Amino acid sequence: MTTYFGTKEFEGATFVKTSFKGATLRFSDVSGVSMRGVDVDGLDIDSHDLFFGSLLINGVDVVPLVDAELNRQFPGRELQKAQTPEGLREGWNAVQSAWQHTVTNTPPDLVDARIDDEWSLAQTLRHLILATDAWLGGGILQKEQPFHEIGQIFTGAAEMGFDMSIFRVDPPAYEEILAVRAERQRQVTEFLATATVDLLAEERADPWGGGDWRPSVGDCIRVILEEEWAHLRYIRRDLARIP
Repeated sequence: MTTYFGTKEFEGATFVKTSFKGATLRFSDVSGVSMRGVDVDGLDIDSHDLFFGSLLINGVDVVPLVDAELNRQFPGRELQKAQTPEGLREGWNAVQSAWQHTVTNTPPDLVDARIDDEWSLAQTLRHLILATDAWLGGGILQKEQPFHEIGQIFTGAAEMGFDMSIFRVDPPAYEEILAVRAERQRQVTEFLATATVDLLAEERADPWGGGDWRPSVGDCIRVILEEEWAHLRYIRRDLARIP
């Protein structure tokens, strides 16, 4: 099958009686795409950015419906938007309990299993270490270099000019991943234990750079919660698909 990488040749194009059956789109921009009279049986869409916009199906915005269903499937997920210290603490406890269940109940021979090039459980935990380092260590605590060397950086970071020399090349042992992950979880728990309304309102710089957004401390915590719930959903989805 032909692979199109980094192309804009399809922007504004019209496709009539064209088959996309079995095609895969990854890290692509499909915003504003209109599909009329199409066969969508088995269409599978997974978007982390879904909840920042709209998705119309037969004239109905299904984003609120998807959000509500995910909240039903993942009790406590709705607290990722909490605005109070108490709500954020409760939300953090809920997602950590859910993660503990997944980590504890995943057989050792599946911690490195991957489906369709998605991250394994081990890689996912390493990414959550990085997310905590970025938003707690870099964003809230304003450390100059907050990242642990076993963190799993997002795809395309090298092309964006990120200093990849920070990170270890060889994958760490799962036991080390669990130990560093537990330490990062402890750091968030201890921070939230004493967080106040005034502290949550303090402004910070975006740890990934750029001056368009100045998140509050509360925003940084909410990003951590969003990362935790999103990647929990991803890994449970993928583990369920392993024969």
